[in-house]
Amino acid sequence: MAIDTGALRAGGPAGAARPLVLTKARTDRRMRFDRWATRLVALGGLSIIVSILMILIVITAEVFPLFRKPAARLLGTSSLASAPLASGLGVDEYREVAYALTADGVLRFVALGDGRAITAVPLPTLGEGRVASVAALGRDRYLIGTTDGRVLPLEVKFQVDFKDGRRAVTPAPIFGESWALAPSARRPILRLAAATPASGQLTVAQTGPTELMLQTVVETKALIGTATKRASVERLPVEVDGAITALRLDGRGEDLFIGTSRGQIVRFDLRDRASPARADVAHVPSGASVSVVDFLIGDRTLVVGDEGGGVSTWQVVPPPHGGALRMVGLHEFARHRAPVVAIGPSTRDKGFVTADVSGGLHVSYGTSGATLLRMDAGGPLRALVFAPKADGVLALDTNGRLVHWAVDNPNPEVTLRTLFGKVWYEGYSAPAYVWQSTGGSDDFEAKLSLTPLVYGTLKGTFYALLVAVPLALLAALYVSEFMHSAIKGYVKPVVEIMAALPSVVLGFLAGLWLAPLVERVVPGLFVLPPVLTVAILAGLLVYRTVPAGLRQRFRSGTEVFLLIPVVAAGAWAAFALGGAIEATLLGGDYHGWLLRALGLTYDQRNSLVVGIAMGFAVIPVIFTIAEDSLANVPQHLRAGSLALGATRWQTAVRVVVPTASPGIFSAVMIGFGRAVGETMIVLMATGNTPVMDWSIFSGFRALSANIAVELPEAPDGGTLFRVLFLAALLLFCLTFAVNTAAEVVRLRLRRKYRYL
Repeated sequence: MAIDTGALRAGGPAGAARPLVLTKARTDRRMRFDRWATRLVALGGLSIIVSILMILIVITAEVFPLFRKPAARLLGTSSLASAPLASGLGVDEYREVAYALTADGVLRFVALGDGRAITAVPLPTLGEGRVASVAALGRDRYLIGTTDGRVLPLEVKFQVDFKDGRRAVTPAPIFGESWALAPSARRPILRLAAATPASGQLTVAQTGPTELMLQTVVETKALIGTATKRASVERLPVEVDGAITALRLDGRGEDLFIGTSRGQIVRFDLRDRASPARADVAHVPSGASVSVVDFLIGDRTLVVGDEGGGVSTWQVVPPPHGGALRMVGLHEFARHRAPVVAIGPSTRDKGFVTADVSGGLHVSYGTSGATLLRMDAGGPLRALVFAPKADGVLALDTNGRLVHWAVDNPNPEVTLRTLFGKVWYEGYSAPAYVWQSTGGSDDFEAKLSLTPLVYGTLKGTFYALLVAVPLALLAALYVSEFMHSAIKGYVKPVVEIMAALPSVVLGFLAGLWLAPLVERVVPGLFVLPPVLTVAILAGLLVYRTVPAGLRQRFRSGTEVFLLIPVVAAGAWAAFALGGAIEATLLGGDYHGWLLRALGLTYDQRNSLVVGIAMGFAVIPVIFTIAEDSLANVPQHLRAGSLALGATRWQTAVRVVVPTASPGIFSAVMIGFGRAVGETMIVLMATGNTPVMDWSIFSGFRALSANIAVELPEAPDGGTLFRVLFLAALLLFCLTFAVNTAAEVVRLRLRRKYRYL
């Protein structure tokens, strides 16, 4: 019999119900809607998958050029029709005009495009002397030593004009006034080294196998009138094993490096001009005679080539624990098959090119210690130069033949070692992990180690989860199993609304309000957990002493409100106790105690602040998913456990939690992913310094925050730009790996507890 349910709801007598009529057209329409809904859902899922894959493809496409192998392309050869010197080869920044100083005392030019010779310029005031040596002072600046003991300055400039839409490069050499290094002794200058610091020019000249002369020029500026210069010349007391074969002075005029025929590198300390002193002696790894030395850009890293074909780099660094400066060897590069005769440092980065007698060339990078390219000139080489834009190499052989290569090497500073390993950077006392992408000078050495950023990401995540996981899971367990349902209806939506708070607001509050507040009460924060535990247990004991009749007036699950005054009183007591501990045991200043006792410094924006702020942001995610998992445990499992005599707590811990463990684990992993990808809180609540220190009182820099800070200023397509995309790819892979592992563990837990 059909019953009229509408009449029953209205309170009237039941009547006959209208039969449900299902027509074929209605059934077909519903099936058609079902098919379209199924396709729409499938299309949405596929769209999400395709979007994620496209993001991955875009990121990978930006990262791939970082690891592309460098290449060199031979552009052609030209002839200078004269024997060149070992130095004095150069080229303009557009690689259109090259020049070389030849042994006959002529500065010769050649157009690289068509190989035509440009009018040569003889050296003025050369007189009866001849060119004996050349010292480079920087890009296109030289000092020329003669056989009669004189020094001639030379600077080669290029004038660039545009005529009829075409660029025309015209060389314009400028010769300075020559001077005699030692007028009383007109001896040939076999080798020269010079520097022009602010304190006055220094010139070191080799006049014999083991004889060096030091000329110091001091300029005195007068308030009225012209400045006066005073030059002094003295012999350096050189005691070396063998003959001097190479000479180089750094641009600051502080250290003089001498290479010898016995494979020694001798450093003279010239910081005290009145008393130069021999400071260090080192030996090249091969033990062969030193043939050539030169500095990389910045004059901090010395490149040494020897007769055995070895190439190595050296630096003067402070010891790790203080003391006098010392010279240390950094890297050994790929060995040449013949003696090294020339070094051409880059004027743009820490790259350089070396050449040997047989015509082999190696392009290397000083920071990474890697040899990137190998080329062959097909003849014995005499000199070489790295183009000003590091996009070309010119090599000159003993017959005056000039060979020109175009070099494609846009990211020489990037290797797996420089990205993830320890690197010995200039000025550091030991190898280190460092991220420092920019500097204030052209000779800055890029430090692009991602290890401190990965470390900071994991550190911030660890402290955030240390705060969030216990609070969120215990709260979810209490709300699901013990809280009264009426109160739960208010508590759960409030916690879920916390997830809607913008992270930029949380970061703003953490950086400007929470960080100064935490700094004032740090001892109390560490005392807070044990004090609250004792206070809550004491409150429980007091509650148990209350007569049962009075306790029964409270509905089960509403006792939580009694904890509010207990927690407030416990927090007040904890902060008061923390202040007393600081005043009595920590000397009234916990900052100083941390530094004296533990060697830790307190940064106002630190991991403790991030843990609290980011934990607050992660709690709603973990709480919501975990509580839903606990609430979805079948009710008959609880009833069966209680029927067998278990308490509610035993039922919750031993039955409900294991059954809901797959969902609880997923909640923690999703919270982990939320913390790993957090940007604004980490950016605003930490000092944003890429340091590797697990101290809770120090800051850090995370991958996500680093991308947000650096990407707007990174040149499009540059090395930094692509390394930041590599950081994004690391975040993507980290999240993917965590989610995959979480799903595997969740499925195993589900299979394990599915029969409960």
